[in-house]
Amino acid sequence: MSEPLPLVDAHHHVWDLDRRPQAWLEEPGLEPIRRSLGVEDLRRAADRPLTGRRLTSTVVVQCVTSVAETAELLDLAATEPLVGAVVGWADLTSPAVGDVLDELRSGPGGGYLRALRHLVQGESDPEWLQQPSVERGLRAVRDRGLGYDVLIRSHQFDQAIRLAQRFPDLPLVLDHAGKPPVGQPTLPDWMRKVRELAGHPQVRCKVSGLITEADHDRWTLDDIRPVWDTLLAAFGPERLMFGSDWPVCVLAGGWARWAAAAEQLLDDCSPQERRAVLCDAATAFYRLSDHENDT
Repeated sequence: MSEPLPLVDAHHHVWDLDRRPQAWLEEPGLEPIRRSLGVEDLRRAADRPLTGRRLTSTVVVQCVTSVAETAELLDLAATEPLVGAVVGWADLTSPAVGDVLDELRSGPGGGYLRALRHLVQGESDPEWLQQPSVERGLRAVRDRGLGYDVLIRSHQFDQAIRLAQRFPDLPLVLDHAGKPPVGQPTLPDWMRKVRELAGHPQVRCKVSGLITEADHDRWTLDDIRPVWDTLLAAFGPERLMFGSDWPVCVLAGGWARWAAAAEQLLDDCSPQERRAVLCDAATAFYRLSDHENDT
């Protein structure tokens, strides 16, 4: 029997509510994930592999605006073989952000820090990413060889596009495809904007979080396909990466159901294109192979 093909989950979260409460989990409707969830829980969720594939590496992503949480995630990556990279948080508006990044990178697991993220989706300023203090922070990120995960909602694309224009040498990845309004009349607006953003070659895109933007209980592959077709045409498979957004995806069917849907979306792709989306794009962007011999 041949060895299973590698599968990389480019976007998931963990949290220990006893150690670090997550205020956002108090929102109505989040009861199914309002508990501590760690890597072992992810392993169990992913224990129904795609046909011929096995989860081999993941990227764990920050949840709260806390440097302490980022340090905890780096420590997790240093001790957990499944986690190959961390997307952390630091205050981009702080003049000391460079020092904070240096301290994180010199601490336990600091070599696993691959990118930063901020919850831009919650910022009311339509030019938050263009604030001078934020751009200064992004230069500190760039100068340390890190990337930046762009977390926006579909109405915030303009500032993401300006970011790509102003920082052509900063590796960017669009989280959750910019949260498309799946099945909504405004989807064509998202399509136009995502194509414009994809015109910048330093931008990648995570095929993640799509099912939680659809009807959680009734979504079908037909609901997701227009989004997928747009992303594939705009970015090409070499700039798309599979992500589960676990455990948030539990709200709309869970890890295994989304992974199976992703496999179906790739039906018309070649083996090389499928591998790009399911493994290679994330491996390259987050430099996962840097640690393949560490354990």
